[in-house]
Amino acid sequence: MDMSGRSLTCVVVAVDGSEVSMEALRWALDNLKLSSSSSESSFVVLHVQPSPSVAAGVSPGTIPFGGPSGLEVPAFTAAIEQHHKRITDTIMDHARLIFADRSVNVKTQVVVGDPKYKICETVENLHADLLVIGSRAHGRIKRMFLGSVSNYCSNHVHCPVVIIKPKGDSSE
Repeated sequence: MDMSGRSLTCVVVAVDGSEVSMEALRWALDNLKLSSSSSESSFVVLHVQPSPSVAAGVSPGTIPFGGPSGLEVPAFTAAIEQHHKRITDTIMDHARLIFADRSVNVKTQVVVGDPKYKICETVENLHADLLVIGSRAHGRIKRMFLGSVSNYCSNHVHCPVVIIKPKGDSSE
């Protein structure tokens, strides 16, 4: 892909458990050429693991009516963290299968938090030249309420963004 003479030294590819995010990784590896003038040039495969409070939707809080306080919460949080770590490991293992046989420099990074904000923050911290991200096929109503991570990122990062749509998606 010709980026109008832009030299790509850092391309961030955001991945989650969706197939379209793995398609985004394949697309980046197949279509983008990193700058050969810098040995530091790399693709960064980024996964954002939800924090336990984000994953649970709500904090379990204190137990009312004089029940035990603070006993179940750490176990609950630890169980969610462990579960998300297993999911993250599976996602990153799948991504490694995609880039393992490529002769390019690929780094992996996992951060914890809300994907919208953490992807943007990581892109900025790495001074990325490009963000490649998949777009899930949410319906219009769901997208209106949940927001779109790819849409948010495309409006908040200071580098170009390539959004890969699911195969067969012709919406918008």
